[in-house]
Amino acid sequence: MRAYFRSSAFLSQLKSKIRTTTNASTTTLRSSIIPTPIALTIGLAGAAVGGYYLLDARSAFHEYVLCPLIRNATDGEQGHKLGILFMKFGLAPRLFNEYATDHTDVLGVNVFGTRLRTPIGLAAGLDKDGEAIESLFNSGFSYVEIGSITPEPQPGNPKPRFFRLPRDEAVINRYGFNSSGHFNVIGTLKIRLAKLLNAFSTSHPGDEKPSSNAFREGKLLGINLGKNKTGDEVEDYVKGVNRLSPYADVLVINVSSPNTPGLRDLQSEEKLTNLLSTVVKERDSSGPNLLGKLPPVLVKVAPDLTEPEIESIANSAKEAKVDGIIMSNTTIQRPVDRLLTTDSELINQAGGLSGKPLKPISLKALRTLRKYTKDSNLVLIGCGGISSGKDALEFGKAGATFIQLYTSFAYKGPGLPAKVRDELAAELKKEGKTWEQIIGEDDK
Repeated sequence: MRAYFRSSAFLSQLKSKIRTTTNASTTTLRSSIIPTPIALTIGLAGAAVGGYYLLDARSAFHEYVLCPLIRNATDGEQGHKLGILFMKFGLAPRLFNEYATDHTDVLGVNVFGTRLRTPIGLAAGLDKDGEAIESLFNSGFSYVEIGSITPEPQPGNPKPRFFRLPRDEAVINRYGFNSSGHFNVIGTLKIRLAKLLNAFSTSHPGDEKPSSNAFREGKLLGINLGKNKTGDEVEDYVKGVNRLSPYADVLVINVSSPNTPGLRDLQSEEKLTNLLSTVVKERDSSGPNLLGKLPPVLVKVAPDLTEPEIESIANSAKEAKVDGIIMSNTTIQRPVDRLLTTDSELINQAGGLSGKPLKPISLKALRTLRKYTKDSNLVLIGCGGISSGKDALEFGKAGATFIQLYTSFAYKGPGLPAKVRDELAAELKKEGKTWEQIIGEDDK
């Protein structure tokens, strides 16, 4: 037997078996590495579907995975900067098929000579220097407001100055008008304008002009103006109107941030009337924006006001002939009965509180403001703690022509505008009404 195992016949058979086994293994290995056309097609299709899902603003991935990851990996201000950086370079999801499913028949609203596709806008404070405008419009907002922008660059208040209250879906900030300044923002807006005008002229031959500085039908771009910490309380706003009105569909005078010393003092009737009258005069003398229109002027006020103070703001706005009022900015109140956060040191950080706990405060202030403006042509904009379609509906019925989000967008991610839009359309359809029909319904 041993002789057989050592024979040439056996060795020849063994080599043959080894070659056969090796060839079979190699074939199997190759087939596992090199995909068949069907496997390749399935793989590419899967990658495309996955990519489409991740690029879709409606994707739950952003609210339940990406946003929590960013919050866990960064502090509040770092997360803010990272979000703007992603959007600046277009690394942000978008709302696909926006114009096919935007419920314009129910949600459309005429404001400032434009029919907004929806009454859902973004408040100032997120994109302070106008770096992420296109990504923000792509997420579904009909109105985007950049700023606040100060005449000269300033760093704002010392850090830390941004504090998350995640259990409350709220934020406390004391940024203090950190801004790159008028001229840096103008540089950014000029580059944006050149790109968009070039694209528009290619797709729209002839003398046709874009309908707005948003360069999107049914959308508007607002620019929020602030003052430097040591700037003149009127001159800084005049400079802002003069320099930035060419790029704005709407100009907003911010006199309500709680983080700039003395700023809220401008809400007193005499000072506010003087400021707004001067600003309107400057707007008129500066002439039309680059699209041939005079941008309307709004004033943004605080919710921390008594009824007589709100009445005086309404009187100032009427006398100065501004076009509207945004109610409201952040609050210096700490509604402990509505805050789940138990960290008293965190709750009592200096700064303005925004997010869900602000809603009852801002809604009450809006209702009071409506009481003193419903006999005028002033447009009221609701802002503060809005995070759902039902919230938006409440503000509309309280008198808001359109609404603005901010903190809820930071928590929920880029799918929020579409979610609020769909919820609001559903609520209105239940009532058999349009958005325009319910504006100010509470006091009719």
